[in-house]
Amino acid sequence: MPSNRPFRTGFLAAAAVTVFGALTGREKLQWLAKPLLMPLLAADVVTEGSALDPTDRTVLLGALGAATVGDVLLIDPDNDRRLIAGASSFAVMQAGYSALWWRQGARPRTDIAAPRLLAWLGAAGLLRAKAPAVAVPLTAYGATLGTAALLASDPDLAPNAKTVAGLNIPDTDPRSRLGLGALLFTASDGLIVLRRIFARSDRSRHLTEAVILTTYAAAQFLLADPHAHVKAVVPVDN
Repeated sequence: MPSNRPFRTGFLAAAAVTVFGALTGREKLQWLAKPLLMPLLAADVVTEGSALDPTDRTVLLGALGAATVGDVLLIDPDNDRRLIAGASSFAVMQAGYSALWWRQGARPRTDIAAPRLLAWLGAAGLLRAKAPAVAVPLTAYGATLGTAALLASDPDLAPNAKTVAGLNIPDTDPRSRLGLGALLFTASDGLIVLRRIFARSDRSRHLTEAVILTTYAAAQFLLADPHAHVKAVVPVDN
């Protein structure tokens, strides 16, 4: 990590401590490090986001603020009330990301939407059958997640990037990494559902939570980069 972006370096350190705390069942470590994750990314937005439209910067910072609330609530992911409240906070964050990408020109594409719709319907059915107490709010959150992921995967956000199966291949342009970030976020939240339903032993819960947090941190690292939210300039052929 370049030394001129110390807040992102700090984020990686806090993420490592958070994952270690989850893996070893040391909740105090999570309470120490996890609430720092989004504020560190927000600090990077403040210091590195001079090229951002002021409205976009405000929306991005608001999304990270909502994610901070969700992070704190989900330090105890086995409490259904905290899980539902955390999902509500992250729904606000996803709405913020969606607004950013819509403002950048991202639009839904049928070929990208179809598999995400099927995954959402599958998760909704699984929740309804196995965890009815949280099915409705988590399914509603899944709709906001799917919308954001759909927009982040629009290849037009990074028009010069190579695209495979409707997904931009990450390169040196931070905008090309948004689709991967959204995919990682979807995987992280999908694992939350599977953990809630199937993880029974302490070992399996701790291991799954560590994977959830690893994919979540990687997703936010890519999605919250202010350089990824500068509107792409599409060349005009003369």
